[in-house]
Amino acid sequence: METTRVSSTAFDGTTHAPAAARRFVRQVLGEWRLNHLAEDAVLLTSELVTNAVVHAGTGIELTCRLDAEAVPPKLEIEVDDQQPDRVILDGPAPAGPLATSGRGLALAGMLADAWGVTYTRTTKRVWVRMEFADAQEPPCPPVPAPREPVDALRVAVLVADAGGRVISWNADAESLLGWTARQVAGRPLEELVDWHGHGGDTLALSDTLALGRWRGESRMRHRDGRLVPVYVSHLRTGGPPEHRRAIWMVVGGAHGFVLASPPSPARREAGRRIKDLLDRDRPFAELLDTIARIAQHSSAGDAAYVLLRADSGHRFGVAAGAGATAGLVGVVAAGAFAPDPGTPPVVEDLLAADVELAQQLRARSLACAPLVAAGEVVGYLAVTAADPGRFDQDLPASLRHIADQVAGTVQRERLAEQERAHRGRLSFLAEAGELLAGVHEEEMIAVLAAQLVVPKLATWAAIYLTDLAGMTRLAHVWHREERHNPGLRESLPAIPHSPLSEVTWPIGRENVLSFPLLTHGRSYGALVIGRAEPTLPLELADLLADLCRLIALNLHTAMLYARQATTSKVLQRSLLPVRMAPMPGLESAVVYQPAGEGADVGGDFYDLFTVADHWCFALGDVCGSGPEAAAVTGLARHAVRLLAKENYTVADILHRLNRTLLEEADDEDGRFLSLLCGELTPLPQGGALCTIASAGHVPPLLLRACGKVEQVASPQLLLGVEADARFSVETFELAPEEVLLCVTDGVTERRDGDRLLDDDDGLARILSECAGLSAHAVAERVRQAVDSFADAPSRDDVALLVLRATPSLL
Repeated sequence: METTRVSSTAFDGTTHAPAAARRFVRQVLGEWRLNHLAEDAVLLTSELVTNAVVHAGTGIELTCRLDAEAVPPKLEIEVDDQQPDRVILDGPAPAGPLATSGRGLALAGMLADAWGVTYTRTTKRVWVRMEFADAQEPPCPPVPAPREPVDALRVAVLVADAGGRVISWNADAESLLGWTARQVAGRPLEELVDWHGHGGDTLALSDTLALGRWRGESRMRHRDGRLVPVYVSHLRTGGPPEHRRAIWMVVGGAHGFVLASPPSPARREAGRRIKDLLDRDRPFAELLDTIARIAQHSSAGDAAYVLLRADSGHRFGVAAGAGATAGLVGVVAAGAFAPDPGTPPVVEDLLAADVELAQQLRARSLACAPLVAAGEVVGYLAVTAADPGRFDQDLPASLRHIADQVAGTVQRERLAEQERAHRGRLSFLAEAGELLAGVHEEEMIAVLAAQLVVPKLATWAAIYLTDLAGMTRLAHVWHREERHNPGLRESLPAIPHSPLSEVTWPIGRENVLSFPLLTHGRSYGALVIGRAEPTLPLELADLLADLCRLIALNLHTAMLYARQATTSKVLQRSLLPVRMAPMPGLESAVVYQPAGEGADVGGDFYDLFTVADHWCFALGDVCGSGPEAAAVTGLARHAVRLLAKENYTVADILHRLNRTLLEEADDEDGRFLSLLCGELTPLPQGGALCTIASAGHVPPLLLRACGKVEQVASPQLLLGVEADARFSVETFELAPEEVLLCVTDGVTERRDGDRLLDDDDGLARILSECAGLSAHAVAERVRQAVDSFADAPSRDDVALLVLRATPSLL
């Protein structure tokens, strides 16, 4: 005795087939009192039919087969297509993220108890099996014996035209239902069938008549008014639409071997297959990817997304995606996704409802279901399709079935992942801040920024910089595989001709995303990355946004530093002599090193210029350094030169400069100046007569031809201290081969721990070793001694002036 129940139908191989298949399976399982299996079965059916549509493209036959006496009871779902040469892969696609072509039966492998493929010469059958009672449970009671013998079986055959009206009715139909052929001819078939008595998931009779094939239970009206349980096998003929016929073969429900309903089988908790699958330990990202795959495969959509609520509580961001995702970044437009669980589940044309969201998703059809945990919407499952009207109103039920099973697991794992991500985020940003700190070159910041992103966050990265004039250029590229760097640079625009937010980036295997470098209300460029993953999770998008703000802040600092350095260079050109005046019979050399990284001018200054028949020189040191000291430097240098050209003596120059400083000084922040000022008058026999005065300055040293070092010019009061100060001069002869060394305190007070360079006449000792050297050689020897005296760089400005008398050519 046959105890297996079978119901089947047929569809054209179009994109509407999965939706029709879902409705059919729900109807059949409702009739078989297996509603607790419906949602898992619908998910598997949707995948099987979708694969048949995509891979075969032929007509499809769908069969549901229940074996109630098996131990445990089994439900099998079969899908036949007409392409036996197309092989179903066992596993995911070998290339591309969840590519539609050749992706295998992912859900069948995850949710079904078994699945397989059977080939014949003309068809391929793919089947899945669901076992819905544990093996140790007692088997279902046997199906009762038929109430009528087999020889009493009558097969009623009736034919309806394209409009659903009866045009043929055989004798067995009259015997079964009491109507004669004359009485039913031309009547609508729907008047003879009680088609609406099987629940809300039942296909409309007109839809059933349009199917290529269908088998299942129904009830038909007897002539005496009662409803007769029947089993119907429907077949639709081919040809032009107006010539198509629907042929029904009908048997009475009394024949139990055909129609007997099995008792309700022993069942485990309904709908736990997905939950049991996801309760296995796995990384959070893999968990979300699996959920997205289940949603995409079960819906026959082009893409599926898992959206999770952002920290603000009113926005939802992409956490994972599957299928033909659009490379979404972070938060999507609210649109169809809102904290209200009553959000409409299906949008037939997203372009008409929410243009911004349609552009973000690159889709027209949308179906979604909320992820609800503890009564709160924590996210959404969403599927999309490029065409409008792709999804029916039944699809959200499948999505809700998935969402109800995964919401608790997702929320629990997300909270744990957020804690881990927060710690990792802080660590990453701290590392980035430490790496970028103190870097004042824009190009180096671009290099470091790209290497921070690759390979941790992206396959490749490009840094675009925007200067103060608004010009944007490609500064640096970096690929995970360095050999691709040249090709990557060639593929990207070197100087974009449109705003970076509007640039069309090259299409390759990676999804290209752009993040602006913004701080202080200004753009400093953009970080452009390429990622193999189809979407960018919200947490990662937030991390990249924080990193971009950090990069922009360092670029802002670097540009300010560069601007200051440029200003310093311009100031230096105005404060220091453009060239040294040539002096017959004398050699001169200068060393000038401002304190501070990148500084070009400070508190020390020098000058050497011609006045009538003699030369003037000056070496000064303003208290402090930096721009403030440079202002006093400019005043002092130009005042000395102006007074000397007005033929003021050295003593008068110091006196008038002292008064000028006191007049210009700020009462709260006076500036003092030490100055060494002198005149050189050439002598007929060679050398020069030197008149010199020191206003609080380091005394100059004189290297005699015999190698002896003497101190000349006794120190006097600093300039800018006392208005009534008077200054005196000293005179000596600078003979041929003799050297006059003038330095600032940055030389004598060069420090190494507790030691100073000039301790124990250290500078005089260095100079004594320079006998016979040219002025430039002496200056270089002293500079090297200053630099090598300590490992740390000097904290004070360093300036030295070397004058050497040469033999007369007369």
